[in-house]
Amino acid sequence: MTPREPRHEPQVLLLVPTGEGAGLTSACLGLIQALDTIGLKAGFLKPLRQDELNGPGPDRSCALVSSTLGLHPPAPIPQAEMERLLREDRLDVLMEQVVELQDRALSTAGDGTPELLVMEGLVPTRHASYATQVNAQLAHALNARIILVGSGDLAEPRALAEQLDMHARAFGGIGSARTLGCILMRLHNLPGGGDDSGLAAGTAVPTLDEPLLAELRRHSPALATDRFHVIGMVPYAPALSAPRVLDVARALGATVLNEGEPERRVLSTSLCARSASNALHIFKPGSLVVASGDRDDVVLASALATMNGVPLAGVLLTNGFLPGENMIEMCRPALKTGLPVISVETDSFTTAQNLGQMGNDIPMDDLERAERVANFVAAHIDLQWLKDHLSRGYTRRLSPSAFRHQLVKLAQQADRRIILPEGAEPRTVEAAAICQRRGLARCVLLGKREEIEEVARQRGIALPEGLEIIDPDRIRERYVAPMVERRTGKVNALTAEAQLHDNVVLGTMMLQLDEVDGLVSGAVHTTANTVRPAFQLIKTAPGYRQVSSIFFMLLPEQVVVYGDCAVNPDPDAEALAEIAIQSARSAQAFGIEPRVAMISYSTGESGSGADVEKVRQATRLAREQAPDLLIDGPLQYDAAAIESVGRQKAPDSPVAGRATVFVFPDLNTGNTTYKAVQRSARVVSVGPMLQGLNKPVNDLSRGALVDDIVYTIALTAIQAAQRD
Repeated sequence: MTPREPRHEPQVLLLVPTGEGAGLTSACLGLIQALDTIGLKAGFLKPLRQDELNGPGPDRSCALVSSTLGLHPPAPIPQAEMERLLREDRLDVLMEQVVELQDRALSTAGDGTPELLVMEGLVPTRHASYATQVNAQLAHALNARIILVGSGDLAEPRALAEQLDMHARAFGGIGSARTLGCILMRLHNLPGGGDDSGLAAGTAVPTLDEPLLAELRRHSPALATDRFHVIGMVPYAPALSAPRVLDVARALGATVLNEGEPERRVLSTSLCARSASNALHIFKPGSLVVASGDRDDVVLASALATMNGVPLAGVLLTNGFLPGENMIEMCRPALKTGLPVISVETDSFTTAQNLGQMGNDIPMDDLERAERVANFVAAHIDLQWLKDHLSRGYTRRLSPSAFRHQLVKLAQQADRRIILPEGAEPRTVEAAAICQRRGLARCVLLGKREEIEEVARQRGIALPEGLEIIDPDRIRERYVAPMVERRTGKVNALTAEAQLHDNVVLGTMMLQLDEVDGLVSGAVHTTANTVRPAFQLIKTAPGYRQVSSIFFMLLPEQVVVYGDCAVNPDPDAEALAEIAIQSARSAQAFGIEPRVAMISYSTGESGSGADVEKVRQATRLAREQAPDLLIDGPLQYDAAAIESVGRQKAPDSPVAGRATVFVFPDLNTGNTTYKAVQRSARVVSVGPMLQGLNKPVNDLSRGALVDDIVYTIALTAIQAAQRD
C-alpha cells in the first residue's frame, strides 16, 4: 500500500468553563486575538449549541467571532440533536459529527490551514448536567488540550483553586499532559481592573499577581507544576460589561420614546425614588436614570444635566406613565443632543430587579464591545509561555471518532466496487445496504437474488437502488479459462470449475481480472478460506515476500495498530521485520503517525533467550530496511503503551510510552492480545486488514458485527484507491 503523508492537523485548544458566567466566549475572542499578535493563525469552532444560554437566532459566539475576527466557523450542532444522540447512547455518532464540523471549520478558516483551533466547550448548567462528560469526549475525539476558564473573587483563593482542581479531573487532573492551564476571567480585587483604556492586543502582558499565585499554589500544589500554567489573569473591568441602552430596551421589552443615541453605554443604573433635588449625585456620565414616568422633576433634572454637558446613558420611565406634551417640548433641546428615553409598564422596583438579572453576554451586533473585550483579554494572556509550551510533552493521537470520520470520508472519495462473496449472509446484506446508502462503496453481493431478498425481508432491510446482486451460477463458467491460465500446471478446467463453486474463489478471480476493486469475506468462512485464494491468485505485491495482517484497535483515546494477529503463526526475524514495516506503512496510510514497538516479554537488554533474540534481530533488520521509521524493541507492552512505564524502563527510546503500532512476536501472542483487549475493554477492532497483497482482500472475524463489516468494506475501498 502506498503510504500517504501524515495529516498535520492543527493543535486543538478546548476552552472548558468552570461554570456559568465565566466569560467563555470573551476568553476565546481574546485568545485568538492574542495568538494572532505573535504570528500564530488560529481558527474557531463551537461544536455544540446551548439554547438556554444563546436564545433564539444565530449562535452568538460564532457571530461574534465572525464579525470581530473575520473567521467564519460552521454553525454548531443543534442542542436537540445533541441530546437525542445522548439519550440513544450514541455518543460516538455525535463525536463523528463534531469531527466533521472540525473539517469544515478548517476549510473555512481563510488562507492556509490554521496552526491552532480554539474550540468552545459546553457550559455546565442546571439543564446541561451532561456538560462535563461531553467536554471530556470532545477532548478525546479531537485530541485537544484543555484550557480551563474560571472566574471568582481573589479574596477567596481556596475556592478558586478547588474549582480548578475539580473541573480538571475529567481530563486527567491538573498535572496531566492534556490539561494545559487556565485563564482566569473577571477577577475581582485584581490590580488593573476597572479601566480598559489603552489596553490592546500586543500590549505588554501585565505581571501576574505573584502573591495570588502563591496562595493558589498553597491550596493546589499542582498549579505550581510546569504541566499547568495560569495562562491569563483578566481583571474585572465594569466598562467591558456595560450594555448599550439598545440592549436594555431589548431585554426589558421597552417602548422607545426617543431613540437618540441607542449605542450609549450604561455604566451604572440609578433608581430615583427621592425628589430630584435630593438625588443630584445620580446624574453622572453613563448613568441610566430610572424613575416613574409621572416624576416630572426627574425628567427635567435629566434634561438639565444633559444640557449642562453630562453625557447620561439615558432615561428609563416606569409604571407605563408618559410625560405630557408640554413636558416633552420643554425637554426637546436635551432630546436633540441624543438622549435616549425608553418606557416600561412595570413598576420601578420590578424594573430594577429585571435590570439586575440582565446577563453579561456580548450581543452579537455589539462589534465595538466585542473588539474591546478581545483586546483587553489578549493583553492579559501570557502568550510567550503559551507559544513555548503548545507542543512540549504532548503526543499527537488519532482518536476513534476522527478515525471513523476519516474512513467514511476517504471511502466516499474512493468510490470503489467491492465484492462480497457471502452474499446471503444476514450481517453482510445489512452492511452492504448501509455502505451503498452512505456511498462508502459500490457493493456487489454474490448469491441468489431470491435468497438475498428473503434475508432482507426477514431483517427489515431495505435494499437500496444500485446495490448489485450477481448469481454465481450465471457467471462461473467464464472464469474457468482465466483461472487455468493463472495457475498453469496446478489446475485444469475440471478442478478450476470445481474450485469456482466456492464464492470466495469466484470473487477472488473477479478481483484478479480487475472487474472489482476489492474483496471482503470471513463472516462465515475461516481466515484460511479467505486468504488462500488470494495467495494463489492475487499474490504478493512487489517488494514483499509475504502477506500479513493488522487490526485497527479503537482504544478510548486513540487508534493504534496491532500486527500480525491473523495470518503468520511463527514468523522468523526477517518476516517479523517485514511485518513491522508493512504495519507502519499501513498505519501511515490511514493517518496514524507510526511509532513501532516490537513487543516481547522483556524490554531492552533485560532479557535473553531465542524468542527475545528474534525480536531484537527483527528490530535491527527493520531499522536497516526503513531508516525513516521510528522502530524500537524489544519492548514489553506496558513499556510501549504507558508513558510513565516507558520513561522508567526505556528512558532513551523514541517509541516507549508513545507507540502507535504494536508488532507481536507470533500469532499466539498477537491473536490472544487483540481478543483480550477487544472483549475485556469493550474496544472496537477494525480488521483484520491484509497487507502485502497485490490487490485488497480483507478477512472478517466470524463474530463480526454489522459495523465491523461496514468499516472493513470502507477500509478495502480506501486500500484500492491508494493502490491505484
